[in-house]
Amino acid sequence: MTKTITLAHSPDADDLVMWWPLAGMRNAEGAPLAGSDGHPVLDTRGFTFEPVAADIQALNERATARGDLDITAISAFTYPFVKDRYRITACGGSFGDGYGPKVVVRQDSTVMCEGCLRGQRPKFAVPGDRTTAFCVLSVLMDGPFEYEAMPFHEITGAVAEGRADAGVLIHEAQLTHADLGLREVADLGAWWKQETGLLLPLGLNVIRRDLDERFGDGAEAAVAELLTESVSHARAHPDVSRRFLMARVGDRPEWRDDALVERYLGMYVNDMTTDMGEPGRAALTRLFEEASSRALCPPVGPIDLIG
Repeated sequence: MTKTITLAHSPDADDLVMWWPLAGMRNAEGAPLAGSDGHPVLDTRGFTFEPVAADIQALNERATARGDLDITAISAFTYPFVKDRYRITACGGSFGDGYGPKVVVRQDSTVMCEGCLRGQRPKFAVPGDRTTAFCVLSVLMDGPFEYEAMPFHEITGAVAEGRADAGVLIHEAQLTHADLGLREVADLGAWWKQETGLLLPLGLNVIRRDLDERFGDGAEAAVAELLTESVSHARAHPDVSRRFLMARVGDRPEWRDDALVERYLGMYVNDMTTDMGEPGRAALTRLFEEASSRALCPPVGPIDLIG
């Protein structure tokens, strides 16, 4: 029996470097790179992992509407909507420890701080209404606000060109927005830490609950273990991960900046990514409680981790 597992992730640096040991390195079109780089370096125990790269909001929507991907990255805020079909893996998550998505404005904006956001109620550009960034912004704003959802890479341009008053930045744009003439007025991860004392869950890796039924008893646990091995191997070989990113640099010139890439990966591919443990479970519990108490999502109950 063919045991092909779809492994979906965003096309961003942190997601890309986690899974090349398990799936091999792929180009932007999804084809394996030439030579040994295009093959897994781990023993995949009879499974073939087929990577699928898509924008995180597209993955959130697909997990919610179809749930057909075997393993997928999702925003933490999406989990309450897909929990009956997916379990959270202990590895592969991203957490902000006093840092996270940033709210930015143009230099000439009258918005100067978090309080101004609540007082002036600007129009926001957000990276999707199922992202954790949107969830935490909703908690901070504590009431209705105007927003437009768009692919994350379009947000800086929307703010700079005046199509939105403020933007919520995720991924590498958190570190590069000043180069575009934008000014930070709030760090949602810092605000969350101040309010709760906890990490901010941003992204999760989830796995379908029916793998044992489809591939035999123990398949789900075996795949979860392989995912952890992949993250650990990638972290132990940062030079190879860096070479992979350079092979994919394309329209991501920021990946040529070694210091920026090292800083970004240090923020979002770290010990918590290898195993979120109890700190991750506690952070998720609080996020879901805050969101469900505001009717932003259904209640979740105990956090169901595997791995």
